[in-house]
Amino acid sequence: MQRRKFLKGAGVGAIGAGAATFAAPAIAQSMPEVKWRCASSFPKSLDTIFGAGEIMTKALAEATDNKFQIRIYAGGEIVPGLQVADAVQAGTVECGHTASYYYIGKDPTFAFDTAVPFGLNARQQDAWMIHGGGRQLMNEFFKDYNIHAITCGNTGAQMGGWFRKEIKSVDDLKGLKFRIGGFAGQVLTKLGVVPQQLAGGDIYPALEKGTIDAAEWVGPYDDQKLGFNKVAQNYLYPGWWEGGPQLSTFVNTAKWAELPKAYQAALENACAKAHTWMVAKYDAQNPKALRELVGAGTKLAPFPTAVMEACYAAAVELYTETAAKNPKFKKVYDSWKAFRNEQVLWFRVAENTFDNFMARTSAQNKL
Repeated sequence: MQRRKFLKGAGVGAIGAGAATFAAPAIAQSMPEVKWRCASSFPKSLDTIFGAGEIMTKALAEATDNKFQIRIYAGGEIVPGLQVADAVQAGTVECGHTASYYYIGKDPTFAFDTAVPFGLNARQQDAWMIHGGGRQLMNEFFKDYNIHAITCGNTGAQMGGWFRKEIKSVDDLKGLKFRIGGFAGQVLTKLGVVPQQLAGGDIYPALEKGTIDAAEWVGPYDDQKLGFNKVAQNYLYPGWWEGGPQLSTFVNTAKWAELPKAYQAALENACAKAHTWMVAKYDAQNPKALRELVGAGTKLAPFPTAVMEACYAAAVELYTETAAKNPKFKKVYDSWKAFRNEQVLWFRVAENTFDNFMARTSAQNKL
């Protein structure tokens, strides 16, 4: 009996010693406290596109027992929404949440990290980034700007925007002052459009005052929040320039290198959570918002086929011209184009056939 008591006591002691060695507080104490600032390109009123940044920061804090904290600031609070890349590059902030195609003025290659006209849908963009070499190519490019980029959100296919007048032909595009981001503005320039790049919070007043004739943003859920239907009636689709536009967390490369590997992994995982959350929320919220917009008098219409075809031809022409004079663009474009073409072939077989059948069934009121 005494021997059994001794062994039992010794066992408890051994377990207790082991537990003390690996106790959570001891591990947590070995990790540094890190506090960063994140500049977002988006206003707080947009709870999904700005909200993804909040999801990321919350998940990061939870994963690191609040040792690694990032505070996110809306567009304009630290720097204007379209200057996030500059702030990260200069080290004004440690990181930013933004859309890379805002910065094509620096180099059009930035656009591939978000979306380019007649490109990839959200799933295809993920496939290219994760398994098609896209992320490696983009981060190689971003090194010149002191940026390490992490995928952090996608809106899914976007709408074509809000227009004061109907668009019935290519001629209706001529002279149109259109708020449009990314590479699409250069495509539309070939068709006579005058592109304007404005941050999200600046679009409504410009459209209301007539400074611009049309504007695109994301889709029904955000567009309804921003009130675009109050100043323009014609809502066109699809946003052929944004089949699956991706958001990214930009991290200053020096700050990224300073992080312990565990913190790098935690930030990657937090961005991945926000990425999935964003596209799922837009898919969940857009149907109701679109129904309400149409019910309130919005005129919903597709771009005419002739307009789509003219835009596609202009996009191909622009890509060829840009690749001929920009080696960095060409390197990414060659990889991206080959991957896109294979994806379209595959999606034609199963994905699109299924989706199109379901769309026809819906149109026949059989769902």
